[in-house]
Amino acid sequence: MTSALRAYARTAVIPDHTVWGAAAGLVGGVGMGIWMSVSRPVMDTAMITMVAGLLGTTNAFAGWLIHLSIALFAGVRFGALLGPFARSPLPAAVLGLVYGAAWWTFGALWIMSANMGMPVFDWNEFSASSLGAHLVFGLLAGLTFATIARATAGRAVVRPENETRTARYASHPGRR
Repeated sequence: MTSALRAYARTAVIPDHTVWGAAAGLVGGVGMGIWMSVSRPVMDTAMITMVAGLLGTTNAFAGWLIHLSIALFAGVRFGALLGPFARSPLPAAVLGLVYGAAWWTFGALWIMSANMGMPVFDWNEFSASSLGAHLVFGLLAGLTFATIARATAGRAVVRPENETRTARYASHPGRR
């Protein structure tokens, strides 16, 4: 008894909300990164170089790379978790602000502060400036997400598996 193994090429489908979230995260990340590049809350040090300190350097370019990587991740998570609720501007803005505040609480006040040897969950010049930066991120990410969602609303995406199925049924008119 022999059996045949058939392999079919399939396209991985990434949900639209995560793709929109990735783009929104990068837009929010650029806005937040600009804030962090000009804000100098501690010893006249730009916040973006403090982010670079997570890898033991003070290079601003490294800080931008780290920051945009985190923003991309945060944007994907925003799209995956909150995307269905953030399809119009007002809910997206509110959810973005809340999401930015959550990232500030866990990212800046806890994780980054602990890694930098700073007091955890402490209100100081760094945490105050960081709150503003995270709110900018959330607001821009939320509004960008809603803009993309509205711009792509109603557009059907033809997936390869649907195209094959449609062609197969079209070749047999008796099937429906």
